[in-house]
Amino acid sequence: MFPWILCGVLIILVVLLVIKILFLKKGIHDVCISFREHLSSDTNTLIFVSSGDRQIKKLAAQINVQLRQLRKERLRFQNGDRELKEAVTNISHDLRTPLTAICGYLDLLKHEDKNETVQRYLAQIEERTDTMKSLTEELFRYSMIHAEKALSPERLNLCRVLEDNLLSFYGVMQEKGIVPQISLPEEPVWSVLDKAALNRIFSNIINNAVKYSDGDLVVKLTTEGTITFSNTAKDLTSVEVGRLFDRFYTVESAKSSTGLGLSIAKMLTEKCAGNIAAEYHDDQLQIKLQLRTEDASDG
Repeated sequence: MFPWILCGVLIILVVLLVIKILFLKKGIHDVCISFREHLSSDTNTLIFVSSGDRQIKKLAAQINVQLRQLRKERLRFQNGDRELKEAVTNISHDLRTPLTAICGYLDLLKHEDKNETVQRYLAQIEERTDTMKSLTEELFRYSMIHAEKALSPERLNLCRVLEDNLLSFYGVMQEKGIVPQISLPEEPVWSVLDKAALNRIFSNIINNAVKYSDGDLVVKLTTEGTITFSNTAKDLTSVEVGRLFDRFYTVESAKSSTGLGLSIAKMLTEKCAGNIAAEYHDDQLQIKLQLRTEDASDG
């Protein structure tokens, strides 16, 4: 009889251990799920476990300590980020007023009698002032875009929006002797995007292409939402092209560039869930933009 009793006790112990392990696994699983949910959501609640196991509760308590600390750091970062954006906006706005006044006085000086040396100095001052004014304007726009919390998507025809932006640069292209080669699909290419953001993206890219172009510009839009802007730019280097999207980066061949135009285009493209990249081969600069499209029959 003794061996049977021993076997029965062992079986009971094994069953109890299995039940214990199952409860432990369930408790750990609950902690993992709750932890993942708390990380992905902005909530002030803490992790709660239904398990009565002391070690599981201790684990949850330790995680809650880290969650409290994480919330404090996140709140501090958000407040600091908001204050920084407001400061940049205010500074860029305050800089516009004195720069506008300086430009006004320089314009008045143009009509005064002056010798050749003074004219040369004034030309240098005017050039630098225009650069500062352009930088301030771009900085202001950049800070305002960062402050925008949400886009307002609407159904847009990429062909139409691209055409309108190219037409707005017609005068500038004519002055530089650029005759653009434009390739657009015959059928509309539909996408759901924020119109203001899309206009800014196209405008900044075209402005950059015209700025660096040696006299040509090729624009192509495919039905898949890929837009390429290509132009010859012999004065650029691969290193400079690799930094075109960097904020405030200025290439040597375009000292009037603030380095914010393409940075803004990149930021807005990413907000619109798109991609943008620059390539440089055989003196050809190519900006490639990929945007989401939808079937025209959806609308």
